[in-house]
Amino acid sequence: MDDLRSLGMAIRSGRLSPVEHVDDVVRRLAGDPHNAVVALDAERARAEAAALTEELTQGRWRGPLHGIALGVKDLIDVAGMPTRCGSAVLADAPPAAADAPAVARLRAAGAVVVAKLHTHEFAYGPTGDVAATGPARNPHDPTRITGGSSSGPAAAVAAGLVPLALGTDTGASIRTPAALCGVVGLKPAYGHVPAGGVFPLAETLDTVGLLAGDTHSLAVAWDVLDRAEGTGGGIQPPGVAGVRVGVPMDDYWRPADPVIADAVAAAVGALEKGGARVVELRTPMIDELAATYPVIVGAEAYATHAAWFAERPGDYQPATRARLEAVAGLSARQYVDALRTRRRLVPALRAAVDGVDVLVLPSTRLRATPIGAETADGEPVRPAMLALTSPFNLTGWPAVSVPGAVDGLPAGVQVAGVTLEERGVLRVAAAIERSPCA
Repeated sequence: MDDLRSLGMAIRSGRLSPVEHVDDVVRRLAGDPHNAVVALDAERARAEAAALTEELTQGRWRGPLHGIALGVKDLIDVAGMPTRCGSAVLADAPPAAADAPAVARLRAAGAVVVAKLHTHEFAYGPTGDVAATGPARNPHDPTRITGGSSSGPAAAVAAGLVPLALGTDTGASIRTPAALCGVVGLKPAYGHVPAGGVFPLAETLDTVGLLAGDTHSLAVAWDVLDRAEGTGGGIQPPGVAGVRVGVPMDDYWRPADPVIADAVAAAVGALEKGGARVVELRTPMIDELAATYPVIVGAEAYATHAAWFAERPGDYQPATRARLEAVAGLSARQYVDALRTRRRLVPALRAAVDGVDVLVLPSTRLRATPIGAETADGEPVRPAMLALTSPFNLTGWPAVSVPGAVDGLPAGVQVAGVTLEERGVLRVAAAIERSPCA
């Protein structure tokens, strides 16, 4: 499938109609071999595409997403479709009464929702292989995980089934599947996109974001999602001359897979060659800060699920059930202590990286592991897929995962904004993507 930019230009010029594009996407989704699709909304998508095609004949163009097919993670409400969150607990969920605000914003800009996409059950996991509908499968190797919890969005984009997908990220859930599937995933700054109509995992961390096949496509879609008047024109000019790039050197940030380390080193080298100033730095508080994450998420997730979990524990997948059981005993004091530690250490981390605009580091410690594996090369899988992304949910900073230069299974390079906002981190990611070694 063409990238979003090419599709948008073809639709605007009349070389491709929204009807033709959506028909093609629906056909691809119907034959999905990756278990990325949980519900296809073909009839309504075709009707919307027909209406958008008619608008073009009348000279009305809504912008770069006019007639573009959009997949939505099944944690996010789409009017007329149930939100089942990958769980048998919500097997009988009624259709949502309204679109989530993020969906409504993209739909108003001309995007056509074609399907709800796979999610790790209730978004409570970074692997994407735990759901009532079975595991999502990585398009690069169907025996391996996609990463999670935005498993379906990453797999669908990577497989060329959709050009754009909407997901969520509480600790890893956009960037990790983007890294493992070889696509671009943006976690905006916390609170930048309304989280209404999104089933919560941990409300103090949950963030709505996007996945696409390349940085330009994602930047166009972000401009539309970010601003009611967004038209894709808010993309910054390319180049990183003068950007201050921080590379954290603590053991905490090191990947277990040397191929990932090489990809990050190549990305940093490309940025330096492009005029960025590279600074190595230390973050001595990172282990203590990261330790607050499972407590905060565990306490907030259990508060959401406590009633269902007491009444219907058997409707949860075994892995999710085990995680909820493990946090059931967390006390209010432990939760408040974790929040206070977070509030104390986020400014300390900010001070430690003062003087740089972005951090560049791995997205994950491992590349895609076999479905169901709990360890790989002696490394616990779940922490390996979560540890390097979750600190930027705790800080609330924007971060993007962009494919690094590797042979074989994809690896992600993460760009986290310190002084730069979403457009800035995407500009840095684009320089990594365009470098000859990527």
